[in-house]
Amino acid sequence: MNLSNWLIALVVGVGLYTVAKHFYMKPAFDGGEKAPDFVAMLPDNQAFKLSELKGRYILIDFWGSWCGPCITEAPELIGLYEKYREAKFKDAEGFDMVGVAIEKDKTRWLAAIDRLGLNWPYQVLDPASSLKFFDSPIANDYDVKQLPTNFFLDGNRHVIGIDMPIAEIDRYLHERKIEE
Repeated sequence: MNLSNWLIALVVGVGLYTVAKHFYMKPAFDGGEKAPDFVAMLPDNQAFKLSELKGRYILIDFWGSWCGPCITEAPELIGLYEKYREAKFKDAEGFDMVGVAIEKDKTRWLAAIDRLGLNWPYQVLDPASSLKFFDSPIANDYDVKQLPTNFFLDGNRHVIGIDMPIAEIDRYLHERKIEE
């Protein structure tokens, strides 16, 4: 095999790998599909059920204290929450965020919430059951394979978007916000 054929084969192979990886890592949800309900424990050991937030926009943020990109994204999430937590919308009663941490260590999780200033009340732990961090109940239900991953939901828990940039979520909420 000459050099040019070898290079073409390499480029095609890398391209196929990249496309396959993209589709494997993407959660298996479509826009408009209803997101699964779940029950989890909050840091104060109170039970939380996602469906309790019916009628509100919800941003579910899958993250980890060990995840560099998650830590980098935290200030943007805090800004979004602060901007819209008291807002009223034309088609929803409000906005909430739910942090779902994929962790093996509850102490690290709690310390990260405090250190990063994640001030929304709905922080839940999705305990990893093995060395595979994504082998945890909520992550499995949502088909999460990488962090951070977010799901933006409407008031009926229908998926508006997956892995939407924070600026795009901000724009979406701003367009629907009722000015007081």
